[in-house]
Amino acid sequence: MDVRAVSPEFAVAPQIQQEDLSALADRGFVTVVCNRPDGEEPGQPPVDQIRAAAEAAGLAFHHIPVAGGAFPDASIAAFRKVRQEAEGPVLAYCRSGTRSITLDTLANPDNLSPSERLNRAKAAGYDLSPMRDTLT
Repeated sequence: MDVRAVSPEFAVAPQIQQEDLSALADRGFVTVVCNRPDGEEPGQPPVDQIRAAAEAAGLAFHHIPVAGGAFPDASIAAFRKVRQEAEGPVLAYCRSGTRSITLDTLANPDNLSPSERLNRAKAAGYDLSPMRDTLT
């Protein structure tokens, strides 16, 4: 499982599996966010199965799907709310982790400057510099 720490309270990952949820709880995560639409590609575990495994491991689970490079305001607001209301570390995942780190960068739950957000993403292995002009 390729978990990339962004901050002490947030990490992103590519697609996780049901069997990963207990290990995530053991690592201290309290919330998991799926940013993939259900059935996006063959072989992807159904979101209901991941949700059930998360809840069985004692984790809160949220499904905020985004696709096609579109990040609707409602999705950004929902992501920000989950991040700000979580009572501990959050793991967000998608196919590669890019949508999850992009949502976090757009949502800015930690009220960071654009440069700080881009630097955090880069340190986690994601180059979001092309979106610099869209950040406020």
